[in-house]
Amino acid sequence: MRTKQSMRPVALTIAGSDPGGGAGIQADLKTFAALEVYGFSAITSVIAQNSSKVLRVAPVAPSMVAAQIEAIARERKPDAIKIGALANPAIVKAVATSIVEPKLVAPVLDPVLISSSGTRLLSKAGEKALVEAIIPRARLVTPNIPEAQMLTGIEVTSEADMREAALRFIRMGARAVVIKGGHLGKDSDAIDLLYDGRAFIAMKAHRVAIDAHGTGCAFSAAIAAYLARGSDLESAVRKAKRFVTTALLASCHFGMGRPLLDHLAAGRKIG
Repeated sequence: MRTKQSMRPVALTIAGSDPGGGAGIQADLKTFAALEVYGFSAITSVIAQNSSKVLRVAPVAPSMVAAQIEAIARERKPDAIKIGALANPAIVKAVATSIVEPKLVAPVLDPVLISSSGTRLLSKAGEKALVEAIIPRARLVTPNIPEAQMLTGIEVTSEADMREAALRFIRMGARAVVIKGGHLGKDSDAIDLLYDGRAFIAMKAHRVAIDAHGTGCAFSAAIAAYLARGSDLESAVRKAKRFVTTALLASCHFGMGRPLLDHLAAGRKIG
């Protein structure tokens, strides 16, 4: 029999680490906590990075990644899953199997391919595995424009191109996709395009001129958190967009690199 506490919404993040807390597992867990969702985590790679650059990446053994997910699922199946950096094809396949065999909920996939500083966080072979093993099982894929271009082969320079790329993700098997338009023009509004296989929904917002570290992680984690809380997909995406904007406006510096989001401040303001 479940207690009141065990009925709390739970989200699982499967991703790499960030010792600075701006992205990856640490940022995902902060996002979950800010939105009052209990966070589980499975680490796929230990990454030495800060707000400026990635210094070193050490992938975790695929069997250990699978063991982390299995241990968690035995105790409590999560209400939502967010997947981030997966490092290599062996980890991609281990994660896919670990989700399918215990029949876990379809994940929100943030297809992290290359860090903002240019370091590869998923090998080229890993990209192929992602397309074959994870995207067809995703409830939602959340690529930015460079990631959408790399995974679909479509050059994206307009909203029409975003629609074409979104269609390609659905043909790959994803249930839905939201293409983040932050890289599309610096003088226009920020447009994120959601497509669920039936309708295109353009979500426009005033562009916040802050190039912060970890916005993609926070966005996908917030979507997962809202899904865990019972929101429908469109509402979850809209709320996550507001969460990231609020966290951006409250961002701060701890060094000479990029600003870091204030996840907790965003949670206090919008919940």
